[in-house]
Amino acid sequence: MIRFEHVSVTYDGATEPAVRDIDFEVPEGELALLVGPSGVGKSTVLGAVNGLVPHFTGGTLRGRVTVAGRDTRAHRPRELADVVGSVGQDPLSHFVTDTVEDELAYGMESLGLAPEVMRRRVEETLDLLGLTGLRNRPIATLSGGQRQRVAIGSVLTPHPRVLVLDEPTSALDPAAAEEVLAVLQRLVHDLGTTVLLAEHRLERVVHYADRVVLLPAPGTRPVLGTPAEVMAVSPVYPPVVALGRLAGWSPLPLTIRDARRRAGTLRDQLAPRTPASAGGAGTADRPRPAATAGKPTTVAKAAAPAVKTPTTTAGAPEAPTAVVEGLAVRRGGVEALRQVDLTVGPGEAVALMGRNGAGKSTLLATLVGLVVPDRGRVRVGGAAPHRTRPTELVRRVGLVPQEPRDLLYADTVAAECAAADRDAGAAPGSCRALVSDLLPGVADGTHPRDLSEGQRLALALAVVLTARPPLLLLDEPTRGLDYAAKARLVTVLRGLVAEGHSLVLATHDVELAAELAHRVVILADGEVVADGPAAEVVVASPSFAPQVAKVLAPQPWLTVAQVREALSA
Repeated sequence: MIRFEHVSVTYDGATEPAVRDIDFEVPEGELALLVGPSGVGKSTVLGAVNGLVPHFTGGTLRGRVTVAGRDTRAHRPRELADVVGSVGQDPLSHFVTDTVEDELAYGMESLGLAPEVMRRRVEETLDLLGLTGLRNRPIATLSGGQRQRVAIGSVLTPHPRVLVLDEPTSALDPAAAEEVLAVLQRLVHDLGTTVLLAEHRLERVVHYADRVVLLPAPGTRPVLGTPAEVMAVSPVYPPVVALGRLAGWSPLPLTIRDARRRAGTLRDQLAPRTPASAGGAGTADRPRPAATAGKPTTVAKAAAPAVKTPTTTAGAPEAPTAVVEGLAVRRGGVEALRQVDLTVGPGEAVALMGRNGAGKSTLLATLVGLVVPDRGRVRVGGAAPHRTRPTELVRRVGLVPQEPRDLLYADTVAAECAAADRDAGAAPGSCRALVSDLLPGVADGTHPRDLSEGQRLALALAVVLTARPPLLLLDEPTRGLDYAAKARLVTVLRGLVAEGHSLVLATHDVELAAELAHRVVILADGEVVADGPAAEVVVASPSFAPQVAKVLAPQPWLTVAQVREALSA
């Protein structure tokens, strides 16, 4: 159904091909997973299937790509629309209408389908993707994850024979991701749909794949095989595979169930030991928030490790970095937050979790002054964010939004960094040093739009970190990042937390929360329903527990790093 024949793509102005000698086939009715580190050309490969490469992107495509027998060089994207449905990394660029129902119907209208057919398929898709309650909602009022589900739904309604998806679960909560992947699997198995998707969160998707196409490095030939075969040699792999490699299991497990069946001996080895730290950043050393009264907790505090209270040089407890009391916010007629209480202390990392639309991004926007509270009190560094001048607020708090392009306006990476240094009053080169830590190998002259989604996110993070604000807010900070880039991000953020900076991140990445967070706060329908130590909150939740915790339960291990450290002690 999809055939690449010795395909190489070189973009205008580039000295080397973005991808080289890509040669593989995806038969009808299979789900193929495209994997590899950030920046190796996965989006280029996907774009060649629907004709966006080279018809929209420009550049030179050598070789041949055929989809259902059609050569994509001879057929422009609109001439492939009846065969190929595609969703890119940025759902916002996908939308052409204002409401959810209209967006689901638009593709079918373009193909001239009968009204009764369109109505039936819209209803089916609303049910399949859990969008029924959002039917009449303006797309502009949806959360990032809700928009991603709408984007996926809009390409499902025309019933294409081929689906091309770039990071389809990156903004979805764990339950929503499972729903979407189950729908894709049903289309593959029951209708013979062919799916080619790229995804960095392999723990979510690798076990659904019939075959894996690995791009090990920029410009290298792909490695093809079954998921188990490719994961054994891949430079990117999920925590369950990392645990299998550490334990010496063969064949490597791809699912929690497979790993649990083999983990008996490993559990016995770990039984007399305890994790060196809970929550990655060291629960035993984390500061206790200055005020925690009135916050709901789902865990027993007696089991929590002892914590140190941060103090000033005079011996008095340090003031909290951020305080939220009785916060209520309405956005677009929807009650986004209700009676939210949250206190964040210096040197504390807090993960906000919950399903899409729970209010996580709204809470971050309120902390940075972008949203005015309807009721309640918000203080950051003692000041009300929405009443503080931007030039002063940037010294108190910084936000990296879900869409990093909102922060990037210069023509090159070097210009972005120079502007960040000026705005922050930092020494020249400060931002560029951060970029080098997070994005090794990215040239100064690269335009931000030519970076992958994950690379743009890392650049935006460096821009915000240049000001070194006492409170750092991150909204889905690992979208588009491979495991190596995420590890570099965790290292940088741990360093900031160790220096006393406060960190609040809204994330669906349970592995990140396990690696980094001291506390996890779970939101549901705008309310705080759980708030406690990361090790206890995430393990207590089937939806938010990391893979290692599920494999080794009931023991309290969260990460492969904890297990490795314990075994080597």
